[in-house]
Amino acid sequence: MIYIKDLKSGLNIYKALSSEIRIQILELLANNQSLNLNDIATKLGLSNSVITMHIKKLEESGLIEINTAVGKHGIQKICYLNEEKLVVDLRSKEISNRYEVEIKVGHYSDYAASPTCGLATKDSIVGDFDDPRFFADPMRIDAEIIWLSEGYLEYKIPNYLKSNQSFEEIQFSMELGSEAPGYNDHYPSDIYFYINDVEIGCWTSPGDFGDIRGTFNPDWWPPHLNQYGMLKLIRITRTGSYIDGCRISDVTLDDVRLNYQSQINFRIAVTEKSVNKRGLTIYGKHFGNYSQDLLVRVLYNVQDGGGRAGE
Repeated sequence: MIYIKDLKSGLNIYKALSSEIRIQILELLANNQSLNLNDIATKLGLSNSVITMHIKKLEESGLIEINTAVGKHGIQKICYLNEEKLVVDLRSKEISNRYEVEIKVGHYSDYAASPTCGLATKDSIVGDFDDPRFFADPMRIDAEIIWLSEGYLEYKIPNYLKSNQSFEEIQFSMELGSEAPGYNDHYPSDIYFYINDVEIGCWTSPGDFGDIRGTFNPDWWPPHLNQYGMLKLIRITRTGSYIDGCRISDVTLDDVRLNYQSQINFRIAVTEKSVNKRGLTIYGKHFGNYSQDLLVRVLYNVQDGGGRAGE
């Protein structure tokens, strides 16, 4: 997902989207996963030179990615959507004080897991499939994919604020999906999010996706298992909680009562209250379609002119 928090930073994207032809190219890629330049030109009834010009602008904006591949007629340029969502925050304000941390998905501090369940590093399965005991294995800190049918994963988020600083917003970005035996693209699951045991909202994952191989999956990962998820951005602010820019609850930072001395525990869960109780899968840097683990961004204010957190 491309998240534009500062309007001016999205100028290249706005320009790329100002052409009807480029919109049609994006629609083609959304419906076909990937296409080469000849395919796009044929489908739109345009010359390769015209398509090349538009593809260049889309690539420069970050909306698409181009890879080269050897085909029957020589080297081909294959086009893919770089991200599946674009979110523009129109009412956000510039906040210069922030810090980011990326936490491996295996670095959870607490868990509960019911089969089907398991975890794997980029090199191998940790323990055995469907045995929750291995969620306590020391190798779990290197896990890059974790799945469970019911339960939760909880992560401790570093709090670097000083006494003269206060939380303005916390963002969590991660690749998530449901959990079916093997995979099932139509398998909705209600996944809940908590900060310090306060429920901030729920997202219904549409499925456990396996129709095509995940971009970053290691070669040994079996094709009959889940392959990728959806990149989600959860935000809790002083006005409410949001996912991908859509409000999911009225819970605010004030409700969570965070200050510079607080522990921050972030929990992802499928519980008894889930109407669609079909598990969760979280993908790390070496699995799925996004090269990232659990990415956390903290935005904060400084009351008395102090420095940034961690300085």
